[in-house]
Amino acid sequence: MKATRTVQTILKNYEGETPGVKGKLCQMLMHGKLGGTGKMIILPVDQGFEHGPARSFAPNPAGYDPHYHYQLAIDAGLSAYAAPLGPLEAGADTFAGQIPTILKVNSANSLMSSTAGKNQAVTASVDDALRLGCAAIGFTIYPGSDMAVDMMEEIVAMRKEAAAKGVATVIWSYPRGEGITKDGETAIDVAAYAAHMAALLGAHVIKIKLSTDHLMQAEAKKVYEEKKIDISTMAARVKHCVDASFNGRRLIVFSGGASKGADAVYDDARAIRDGGGNGSIIGRNSFQRSREDALDMLGKLVDIYKGKA
Repeated sequence: MKATRTVQTILKNYEGETPGVKGKLCQMLMHGKLGGTGKMIILPVDQGFEHGPARSFAPNPAGYDPHYHYQLAIDAGLSAYAAPLGPLEAGADTFAGQIPTILKVNSANSLMSSTAGKNQAVTASVDDALRLGCAAIGFTIYPGSDMAVDMMEEIVAMRKEAAAKGVATVIWSYPRGEGITKDGETAIDVAAYAAHMAALLGAHVIKIKLSTDHLMQAEAKKVYEEKKIDISTMAARVKHCVDASFNGRRLIVFSGGASKGADAVYDDARAIRDGGGNGSIIGRNSFQRSREDALDMLGKLVDIYKGKA
């Protein structure tokens, strides 16, 4: 399939990357109902590690089966499906080649003590991604954690190996930990900083949370006020995070967060679209709904990103 001009323009921003990495990015950007538009919707199902099986899948028990998520992503025409090693292995043969996959190579869990420090265990490798035919690896960093330096050093090494082997890298950049207040986890100055850190670490695709208009850092707040940086609307805050991602030279997608009403999900998507973001990576707000409701919601999100809703 020939890449559209839009996708070709995006790929030109990745100067110095190997043809293998660009090929994997092209694969995701050209796949599914948003193929060729420069927009993406990714289904991430790594929540079982962090929240446990009941909290993740009891709202829609079909989700206990990894095949359910593969099939949901395929039938919804999504850009990619992201999951840890076990779920991808559980359906790798049945669904081979039917949707680009992202191997989540590190994970946290909620059974750790509060004094353990915010960190994630490396649970898979680049060679696992190659063996499973994945388009990318996914890796979480926690800017603001006392363990953040270790996490950054880990992804620098893994990203280098992945790029050499023709696999792209997606970085989940989620501020949390000892240096971040609860409100600061979604503050706009912190969110933009997190996006920029991911870009600096070599992320090909950046994943962050949507932000509020709160400003956590006193020194940053002075600059936002002095320079009159517009953070008044969600779309404006998305645009600011896009600017922080090398002025839009890196793909940036935004997480769906905790389960919420469909209208709120649609409003978020319109803000991402209007702010110049590249799309949504939406897990609990899709797989915790019934299959019928999830397919309906994801179809509407596609229409929103195509400018039809």
